Amino acid sequence: MPAPKKTGRRSLLVTSVVLSSALSSLALTAPVSLAAPGPSPSAPASPSASPSATPPANMSTVGGERLGRAGAQVNLASGVPVLPKDLSARSWIVADAESGDVLAASNAHWRLPPASTLKMLFADTVLPKFARTEKHKVAPSDLAGIGSGSSMVGIKEGETYTVHDLWLGVFLRSGNDAVHVLSQMNDGIDNTVREMNAHAEELQALDTHAVSPDGYDMPGQVSSAYDLTLIARSGLQKKDFREYSSTVSAKFPGKTTKNKKGRTSRESFEIQNTNRLLTGDSDVSVYPGIAGVKNGNTTNAGATFTGVAERGGKVLLVTVMNPAKDEHNEVYKETAKLLDWGFKAVGKVQPVGELVPPKSAARASAQPGANASGEAGGTGTGGASSGASSKPVASATAEGASGGIGIALAITGGLLVLLAGAAFLVNRRWPRPDLVRRRR
Repeated sequence: MPAPKKTGRRSLLVTSVVLSSALSSLALTAPVSLAAPGPSPSAPASPSASPSATPPANMSTVGGERLGRAGAQVNLASGVPVLPKDLSARSWIVADAESGDVLAASNAHWRLPPASTLKMLFADTVLPKFARTEKHKVAPSDLAGIGSGSSMVGIKEGETYTVHDLWLGVFLRSGNDAVHVLSQMNDGIDNTVREMNAHAEELQALDTHAVSPDGYDMPGQVSSAYDLTLIARSGLQKKDFREYSSTVSAKFPGKTTKNKKGRTSRESFEIQNTNRLLTGDSDVSVYPGIAGVKNGNTTNAGATFTGVAERGGKVLLVTVMNPAKDEHNEVYKETAKLLDWGFKAVGKVQPVGELVPPKSAARASAQPGANASGEAGGTGTGGASSGASSKPVASATAEGASGGIGIALAITGGLLVLLAGAAFLVNRRWPRPDLVRRRR
């Protein structure tokens, strides 16, 4: 089902490089020392009601030993720009989405309340389960248990919505009502939370423990800047995830009305993405090259945000959690500063760690037939054969975005390839998003 005609999109239209069906035939490895076990999602977590004012002395070292240290971690050297001096976030990270290199971080594994950025994990877990054209009539039980003061998209009991409508409500308006309806479709809240935690463990997002599917403040519900970045990177391999997270505005179904002649009609209203780097605001401009991902804000979590942007052939992921500065849109301002720094530093700065692959990818590398370079034998779906080359595989034109700005997106380089005559896998980290070219 196509998106509404008036939907404005800045889509990160990238083709998944590693298809789930091909994971078993690809050898994708991470150094054992960088994939050391961290806190288990099932382990007791610090309650979100009173997060500590200082990072703990011992944090996870998943992704690298330096990522477990407190304070800013960066390898400054000649030609490397200095970090922005006025950052106030408790935790942040800047990573190359393509290579997985962590360019810089501060308290990357500090377990903090995630607010609605946890909806990225919800989406990455549940999105594949329902066709976007599937319809669901909302029952009163679907909307039970929504926390007081939750953000809502405006779903009505007795009305019918498509799955596509519901995901627009999740991503654009951060609607907890849409999350609850989708969770009930997925055999209930408890089942959905169990699946989210299992998926987080598979991604090696071991700082994360979900208690609610929507990110509403709950005791024991935590994540980290590192984990949110891992989760976003996984989600961005899914076409629908990319579309929804980069949609600026859309029409959403309202209530059904009946006129004097007895004819019924369905009202609609416009919803706009609450990600201010996508939409802009009085004190924040639309960030050049922005393509998602998700924001959040609750009493205990403060403001949280994970964003992805492309510039000059590089795609960066930045997560910022709970800026101390009490200024309007501060989380977006600090994200923009870190993105600016990252685009200047990438290719110059030595990484301080890496985004690890999922456990299934690490297991695939240990399969019989994997060679020393990390390539498993076979050329199944999504695999690459000797002599293959990377080339543009598709292109698309986005509809007009809010404010009348049109953008064209072209996809480049969609495949992991082997150099002819050598068993060498180009970029062994998982996943490797395609580069997206963004033109006005």
